[in-house]
Amino acid sequence: MAEPLKNHFGTPVVRRLGGEIAAVYRRFDREAFERDALHGFEALELLDRGRHLGRILQRHLPANYPSALDVLLATLPAERTPAGGMASFYYMPHTEFVRQFGLASVDASLRALHALTQVFTSEFAIRPFLEAHPELVLERLRGWTRDPSEHVRRLVSEGTRSRLPWAPRLRVFAADPAPVIALLELLRDDPSLYVRRSVANNLNDIGKDHPARLTEIAAQWTEGASPERRWIIRHALRSAVKKGDPAALAVLGFGAKVSLRIVEHTILPTRPRMGGKVAVAVTIANPTRRNQKSVVDLAVHFVKANGGTSPKVFKLANVSLGAGESIVLRKTVSLADLTTRKCYPGLHRVALRLNGVSQGLGEFTLLRG
Repeated sequence: MAEPLKNHFGTPVVRRLGGEIAAVYRRFDREAFERDALHGFEALELLDRGRHLGRILQRHLPANYPSALDVLLATLPAERTPAGGMASFYYMPHTEFVRQFGLASVDASLRALHALTQVFTSEFAIRPFLEAHPELVLERLRGWTRDPSEHVRRLVSEGTRSRLPWAPRLRVFAADPAPVIALLELLRDDPSLYVRRSVANNLNDIGKDHPARLTEIAAQWTEGASPERRWIIRHALRSAVKKGDPAALAVLGFGAKVSLRIVEHTILPTRPRMGGKVAVAVTIANPTRRNQKSVVDLAVHFVKANGGTSPKVFKLANVSLGAGESIVLRKTVSLADLTTRKCYPGLHRVALRLNGVSQGLGEFTLLRG
């Protein structure tokens, strides 16, 4: 079983935070801060720990909000830690302090988020500001699309996602994505893959509420598109393609119907145990006299806690088969618990999706480990 993420954000984080603030703010009572911060800390999950520390910071920093920001910003490193992983989460309390207490000082807060996003991410903290002061923040974000830092440019896209994971929905942009689309237009040819991936994810979110608008944008962006922008388009359309949306498939050059045939397949083992793996292999053939193109996905209907099932769709390949040609595709699916999915015993159905059209392959029974 995967180790809980909160274990990487424990007591040492509080000690380090107290020490760094004490080094730049002489009136800081480090002992009192750490005592308040650690009270009830162990029982909290990862995000709740960050929110908790944001509240505790407010108790122990200067009462004047801009002055408190100056203290926090004075503790920041010169540049983002390149190690990745959980290292940058150390600065989550800093962004939480801004999110919870900065709405009355918008300019100071946006300057702080601009700095903080270069050491962690401000995608969660900026959302209340977008809701409370949309015109002002959108104008600032427009300027940030030209910022030298890829982290700041990514914030423009990631912070405006209507369905950002781990965050409440931005319902105003879910209803009318036009202001967000205007920002994405400015980022669609960004030199950074880090930014372009965020642009694609934002468009994918938009497509869940406005599927026709997504395919319209994708078709427009296809004209004169570089390979990098074409990647954005494919990634943005992934959910629509998995659903077999004919318009999305057409943008990518795939017809809605294909005449490919499943020649043979295997699902092994048929009775795997929780924590193990199951291997799926399928041979697809083109029995027609014309070339056949298809997006091929694998859907595993995982059993849920309530006994029902929910499909998880895995990308297999985009295939193009000439007359009489065939191809073997394979996928190994983990049956271990993940942070995003918990496995439960029971019957799991497996299906192949050709341009979104499902064809059953079989099933396996997951046993307790």
